[in-house]
Amino acid sequence: MVTLAIFAASVFIFIRQPLYWPPTQNPTFIVDSLSALAGAGIAFFALLVTIYSLSFIEKNDGRYFGYVLMTLGCALGVVYANNLIILVVFWGILAALLYLLVSIDGTVAASGSAKKALIIIGGTDALLIFAIGLIWKMKGTFLIDGTHIELDGVFPWLAYIFIAFAAFAKAGAMPFHSWLPDVAENGPSPVTAYLPASVDKLLGIYLLAKASLALFVMNAVSNMFLLAIGAITVVFAVAMALLQRNFKRLLGYHAVSQVGYMLLGIGTATPVGIAGGLFHMVNHAVYKSCLFLSGGAVEKRTHTADMSKLGGIAKYMPLTFACFLIASLSISGIPPFNGFVSKWMVYQGIIETGALKHPLWLVWLIAAMFGGAITVANSMRLMHTIFLGKPDAAVSNIKEIGVSMALPMVILASICVIFGIFAFVIPIPLFILPAMNVGSISYLGIWQPGIATMLILIGIAAGFIMYTLIFPRKARVTGTFIGGENPENLDRVTGGEFYDTIRDIKPLGRIYAKEEKRDFDIYNIGERAVAVFTHIFQRLHNGILPTYLVWCLLGMVVMFIILFVR
Repeated sequence: MVTLAIFAASVFIFIRQPLYWPPTQNPTFIVDSLSALAGAGIAFFALLVTIYSLSFIEKNDGRYFGYVLMTLGCALGVVYANNLIILVVFWGILAALLYLLVSIDGTVAASGSAKKALIIIGGTDALLIFAIGLIWKMKGTFLIDGTHIELDGVFPWLAYIFIAFAAFAKAGAMPFHSWLPDVAENGPSPVTAYLPASVDKLLGIYLLAKASLALFVMNAVSNMFLLAIGAITVVFAVAMALLQRNFKRLLGYHAVSQVGYMLLGIGTATPVGIAGGLFHMVNHAVYKSCLFLSGGAVEKRTHTADMSKLGGIAKYMPLTFACFLIASLSISGIPPFNGFVSKWMVYQGIIETGALKHPLWLVWLIAAMFGGAITVANSMRLMHTIFLGKPDAAVSNIKEIGVSMALPMVILASICVIFGIFAFVIPIPLFILPAMNVGSISYLGIWQPGIATMLILIGIAAGFIMYTLIFPRKARVTGTFIGGENPENLDRVTGGEFYDTIRDIKPLGRIYAKEEKRDFDIYNIGERAVAVFTHIFQRLHNGILPTYLVWCLLGMVVMFIILFVR
């Protein structure tokens, strides 16, 4: 009931915005179009995850629901804050709540993933605090509204980059992405649907959009920075997803990859590109939450997320299969679903930068389209491995989930369809354009989702009629023939090994090997760097008294030299 009341309040605030509190010249909290959109989205996902968790979380753990409510309150504090100090306080508390939610099961793997997330996000939180100090030094204020900083010196650049790093870590963009796949694999499914898939994405991209569109005055170099990080994030993360055997970890890499499209959209600095990036932020929260909730339903019934142990679940869980299918088509950018429209708008923005003679626009476009193609391949693999094909012997006699878990999935899958077919009627004019404070945007291409949907449905209906009326009369029914072998005696084909041959390509094989060793993981890199210094100090502090006396003597000499020079 609490989350329902907060969601109703967020909708009321969205309708009544802009709002200021206190209503003075320098309000502490401001609800503008962008923060109202983010706030309503955060409250909406909190409500759905709470309903889902009533059946998923065993024994209705009071700690879990308490953490969810605290996360909701702090997240709303972030998006409504107009004071950078208040924003960073709520932002820091969210990192601690992420740790508590991920580790709530008490398993070693979950605790390790929670610690990793806390260190990476907490480390960038320190950079955010430093950036706020620089803004105070430059402008003498902590207010966001009315502060416009030109990127024309060292301090402005440091402040912007540090804020961007904090946003990257929260959203899961490279190089601060490595916590997200670990949390997705080891954390409870409702937590991953609520935090990495929706709330953290909304907060990270919200902060980046706020910094890029309001707090700082962007230029060609800063836009290039966002475009480069976005392209690398899209390609690298989706490529790493190809060889994952745990479907939750695969979805985690997908979540990282999709952040790249949001960065690309904002980095284009064009109205259609920015609108596409913000729309993709909303769309991603919808379909990725649906994927995690559907995957959580599968894990709940089968007690595994290992793709080699799954298969043929569609006949046991048809509703879960339908929701997962719609969300998979959406994340793959298949029309007429919502993911296609937002990606199409990002492509439009990139092409528009080419018209403005941006030197690398073709590189960004190829990266975005390549990432989309690999996402399709990964989605096909997920669908086959989990729901289609020959089932594993251990997967049998399972049943569909209950109403409390099914309802959020159905709602999210329905939004994927509605926001795709009616993109130019509902979400873009009502939510996205007001968040940008623009009345309309122009498109280089033409996309009519209503007509396209009608043609797709006509094609499906025509195919069904042709199949039912023509082919059964002329077809000869016979047994399955596979090279003379009895298919019942053949080994079961799983989707876990679909793309293992990529390892045979030497450059890619070496990259995959390094990734499996976590050589690209900023957490492991930092851990190794710290280990070098700790090893040196361990050797120096060996417990021998003469060694300590020598260090004391050297310290006194250094202090004497410093005082003498002064």
